[in-house]
Amino acid sequence: MTPADDLAHQATAAPEHTDAFWMPFTANRQFKKTPRLLASAEGMYYRSTDGREILDGTGGLWCCNAGHARPRIVKAIQEQAATLDFAPTFQMGHPLPFVLAERLKAIAPDGLDHVFFTNSGSESVDTALKIALAYHRARGEGQRTRLIGREKGYHGVGFGGISVGGMVNNRKFFGAMLPGVDHLRHTLDIARNGFNRGLPKHGIELAEDLERLVQLHDASTIAAVIVEPISGSAGVVLPPEGYLKRLREICDKHGILLIFDEVITGFGRVGKAFAAQRFGVTPDLITTAKGLTNGAVPMGAVFASGKIHDAFMHGPEGAIELFHGYTYSGHPLACAAALATLDTYQEEGLFEKAIELGGYWEDAIHALKGLPNVIDIRNYGLIGAVELAAREGAPGSRGYDAFNRAFHDQNLMVRCTGDVLALSPPLILQKEHIDRIFDRLAATIRATA
Repeated sequence: MTPADDLAHQATAAPEHTDAFWMPFTANRQFKKTPRLLASAEGMYYRSTDGREILDGTGGLWCCNAGHARPRIVKAIQEQAATLDFAPTFQMGHPLPFVLAERLKAIAPDGLDHVFFTNSGSESVDTALKIALAYHRARGEGQRTRLIGREKGYHGVGFGGISVGGMVNNRKFFGAMLPGVDHLRHTLDIARNGFNRGLPKHGIELAEDLERLVQLHDASTIAAVIVEPISGSAGVVLPPEGYLKRLREICDKHGILLIFDEVITGFGRVGKAFAAQRFGVTPDLITTAKGLTNGAVPMGAVFASGKIHDAFMHGPEGAIELFHGYTYSGHPLACAAALATLDTYQEEGLFEKAIELGGYWEDAIHALKGLPNVIDIRNYGLIGAVELAAREGAPGSRGYDAFNRAFHDQNLMVRCTGDVLALSPPLILQKEHIDRIFDRLAATIRATA
């Protein structure tokens, strides 16, 4: 067996040993007793190491918006690896990040015309928070150091991200985190908005929490507010109608920057390039990753408004304006993958798919109402969530059992967050894929006591 043959075998066969890999966000001991292992993928499907075809209901991890193993993206990565494998972007450069930034500017909300490259959503969040703090200092308001997040928010796993985030298990193990952080209340309200189709009708008043925090801390101390337009990891929590617009108004009133974390909603997930465009609310900064390269190579990007960027462009020309960056910012392979991904999105009209299929998707997911233990259904664009009643004394166990059963018994991949089953399929799906996803999910829910 040649080295290439050996590598191919190792990549597609169940490993002999699993102990050395400490898996992220995983119950390691539980997983390693009955592993769920994926060996290959194409289009809408994964193939498991035991040869089963698994319908991808989650776009990988909210990232494979154009489906799997897309030829244009594969070819771009291969050719770039053979041309330029790495080049630094500290006081140096190579052509592709400049080309990519212009392409991204063209699809971004008006006014967000500068792009800072990172390698993940977590890095994008920490970058945006640092830019926000440094921006106020650059314009003579360095006392604005307070950051406002939201309960149930997920903003990655850096110390900045978990500080402004609002998911208890991501926070409680890691000490006091960043000082000077506060949180808005979350917008999940099943009692008033249960089984609502699309954006909730109730809850715009929750945006007034920001006014309350201004009264507590004073606006002159607050640098930025960061929210996900749609919270993913918390179990698909949607913004009430008018909520994001009201946050924008309050931020403008008090000189506070507004950051949208669009790591999951960016690149077509809700029917436009970004949720900011679908909701008609433009923030000062947008954080992205995931769908930027279709998940093929790790990459993130922060979009910044001209007013923010230009605030740094003073002083001697030879001075570094922002002391921040990553070795792999604008990595050649990632840029090549991103450019090919943007081409694929454009050629196949994938940003429009969440609008074209949104109604069919909505009807299909809400048809699950009335199944055993289903207590809420939420949807927007091509995002969906089915919340199951928690078992007494064992929260999360019913959701995990359904997730596991879907994979092993129904050849369907979904996400579980506690007792919420979340869905975010590749945007290449057709109506028949939607039918299969929800037929299999319905069978899973019925079989999960």
